[in-house]
Amino acid sequence: MVRDKKKPELLVPASSLEVLKTAVIFGADAVYIGGEAYGLRAKAKNFSMEEMAAGIAYAHERNVRVYVTANILAHNCDLEGARIYFGELRELKPDALIISDPGMFTLAREICPEIDIHISTQANNTNYMTYCFWHEQGAKRVVSARELSLQEIREIRDNIPEEMEIESFVHGAMCISYSGRCLLSSYLTGRSANRGACTHPCRWKYALVEETRPGEYMPVFENDRGTYIFNSKDLNMIAHIPELVEAGIDSFKIEGRMKTALYVATVARTYRRAIDDYFCSEEQYRANMDWYRSEIAKCTYRKFTTGFYFGKADETTQIYDESTYVSEYTYLGTVGAVTAGSAEETGGAAVKSGNEQNLPCARIEQRNKFCVGDAIEIMKPNGENIPVQVLAMYDKEGNFVESCPHPGQKIDVRLSEIPEAGDILRAEK
Repeated sequence: MVRDKKKPELLVPASSLEVLKTAVIFGADAVYIGGEAYGLRAKAKNFSMEEMAAGIAYAHERNVRVYVTANILAHNCDLEGARIYFGELRELKPDALIISDPGMFTLAREICPEIDIHISTQANNTNYMTYCFWHEQGAKRVVSARELSLQEIREIRDNIPEEMEIESFVHGAMCISYSGRCLLSSYLTGRSANRGACTHPCRWKYALVEETRPGEYMPVFENDRGTYIFNSKDLNMIAHIPELVEAGIDSFKIEGRMKTALYVATVARTYRRAIDDYFCSEEQYRANMDWYRSEIAKCTYRKFTTGFYFGKADETTQIYDESTYVSEYTYLGTVGAVTAGSAEETGGAAVKSGNEQNLPCARIEQRNKFCVGDAIEIMKPNGENIPVQVLAMYDKEGNFVESCPHPGQKIDVRLSEIPEAGDILRAEK
């Protein structure tokens, strides 16, 4: 057993109430979400106040914490609305607010002093004096800048109060700009990354235009697909849990508040098991490394890097040959209910009577098309992946259908094994 070390929090993003529930079911200790304003993911679905109340209640019933982002760089016109917003959040009682702007921090301290404040990575938190400054202002936690090495984080841990918490990103997209403070989107499209409306121009394909030849686009080849001069690989620290723990990080943060439930479930489940295995024994953690790497590669990603954690990032951190994601699995839907009988009653296994019509149906809101006869997979929170066949499906009127071609369609699916509520259905591409 790993002794005398604090087990870090696993902090997982959620773009919607559905994804929040998935994060909780698949192992999150805490979830961070955004409201309909004042967060840095304006294009995410985000939460209405009613959804936020439901999500906080759902998480708290299961001893999971909820943090709400309010981390825009605010202008004068934002402040009065933020005052009202913080008053509404005070009634919902999230566990913390994630803030980067000193003005927003001041308002939050004034209006809802009982709610903890975490300082966003957007505030450029690169040294222990910055951490101490925010501690003196009343912040409980500071999110480290992604440009820090593990050695720098260790030095911060050694020079801040013991009760001050360090949160660091361990998985997900990296930004080309320092601590996410980017002007590209605002300059090129009029949509500011610092106010939640980033269009991700760092992922676009670029060419050269010579001054006297307007309209003539001259490609800059890295390969035959073009050049992606701002594009970064995705962070992945699944193989370095011991180093992250030794550095004194209190919260392992997953990036991805615009990701699907499948992505969130895959990453949360893998890091949950890796952390738990390590705190059982380092030998167990090392023995299961192939499983972690295999599972983490089943979510959508851009190729992986360890970022700046082991020193300054070199040329391998940037990836110039493509901007497309690697995606091995398709998200089909999350099981909302089992409509006849239950997995508990049958032990979670298929009925062996030979009469397939006796099997219960899983009710899902379909996300991608699949068909009767397809081989798919049940992804369970405990780490199991169960291959199954689609035996039948029915629309909301109870009519048999061969496929479900319309995203968002509510269907009942009969599978060769009985899933449970909260399980995810996915298919290998």
